[in-house]
Amino acid sequence: MESKQQGAILIVDDDPIIVDSLTEFLEVEGYSVDRATSCDEAFGALERRSYDIVITDVNMPGSDGFELLRTIKQRYPETVTIMITGYGTIDSAVEAIKMGAYDYLTKPIHDDEMRLVVERALSQQSLIRENRVLRRQLDRRYGLDSIIGADHRMLKVFDLIEAVADASVTVLIQGASGTGKSIVARAIHHRSARRDEPFVEVSCGAIPETLLESELFGHVRGAFTGAVNDKKGKFKAANGGTIFLDEISSASPALQVKLLRVLQEKQFEAVGSNATEHVDVRVILASNIDLEDEVAKGRFRQDLFYRINVVTITLPDLAARIGDIPLLANAFLKTFRAQSGRDIQAFTDEAMECLQRYHWPGNVRELENVVERAVVLTKARRISCADLPPKLVESSMVASATAAAVYKPMPLKQALEVPEKQIIDAALRAHGWNRQATAEALDINRTTLYKKMKRYGLDVDPACQPDREIANVR
Repeated sequence: MESKQQGAILIVDDDPIIVDSLTEFLEVEGYSVDRATSCDEAFGALERRSYDIVITDVNMPGSDGFELLRTIKQRYPETVTIMITGYGTIDSAVEAIKMGAYDYLTKPIHDDEMRLVVERALSQQSLIRENRVLRRQLDRRYGLDSIIGADHRMLKVFDLIEAVADASVTVLIQGASGTGKSIVARAIHHRSARRDEPFVEVSCGAIPETLLESELFGHVRGAFTGAVNDKKGKFKAANGGTIFLDEISSASPALQVKLLRVLQEKQFEAVGSNATEHVDVRVILASNIDLEDEVAKGRFRQDLFYRINVVTITLPDLAARIGDIPLLANAFLKTFRAQSGRDIQAFTDEAMECLQRYHWPGNVRELENVVERAVVLTKARRISCADLPPKLVESSMVASATAAAVYKPMPLKQALEVPEKQIIDAALRAHGWNRQATAEALDINRTTLYKKMKRYGLDVDPACQPDREIANVR
């Protein structure tokens, strides 16, 4: 007979009549059935083969069905267990369900009843398997493997992620636009005990200031013009999980007060409501400008800054870790090659050198876009300079020519001063002229940085820097 469904089932019962009848019925239904007359035989069968369903009697000599159920839940979590017994009680049924059994049936078992339970159990098993596949996909996408880098600065970032993931402390992620702050926030969440709970991301800079408070904390009907219904805010939606507040520097002073209260007391009121709501939320924040500098200018509350600055993760600019560019470019190439189905093997040496000479104002995000563009446009199996954006190639050629023109007969120490000054100047601009952040990015102490700034005439008032505001725009 043609099978209706495919599924591997193990029947465990010390009564051969029960085993024979269930085996015959389920095989006719199209299932692959094995049998065992004791828990020890069942343990051996489970080691040899994977089963979708185990149907086990409760009362058997030696180990009973409950012990088998415990073992299956611990060692074979994708297998669904159905308990059967000739002496069913409410207490034993409740215990079986609490321990993780899918269902509990009392003998004699009718064919229609068994057919329905097995079909539903297979659906449950399919959901369990699908959830595990999705979990593995999420781990690959948002785990540490998704953050690529061998630079010593990135290794420090990896260590910090590991250290803070399971803690409940607030984390502040700093870095220029495109350095991967959102990916780091998700990696922290997915390595924490809250991984099964919601991860809610809010780009504060993308929401009008007048609506941001409502977006975060919700509102009640009639709270303002247009509030025709109650709305649950992002903090409530993230209850039990993690909320990631990107571009936190754009929060208004009034909203900063409310955020401080949420961080300290885990409670807030929706807009237009007097009812206090409580939440259990882990908060991760990010900023692409120096918050300490914003505090000094009076644009960010000092008490909120100290409250969120518990653990700070600073992401370096891509131009500061050129050794990671081949790793990132090849990883992006692999992803887009799979998506497009095109047989593109690698970058030419010239193209990779071009990528490494470019200054990457858009950081990792810009590199990802460049690789995607090249995969779409190239007609060869290897990406060459002709497949890269013309402005990128021109900028790289200028950088190469500048480096070549630097050499004149002079001591090496003197020759290195020009590129060193350029690097320090670029790093200062990238970090909003914050010396501490710049020193950390360059992996030198602040005293050394200050001395070099003095030597190269870079110790001017940051407010006088013409590109300062441009550098702060995301």
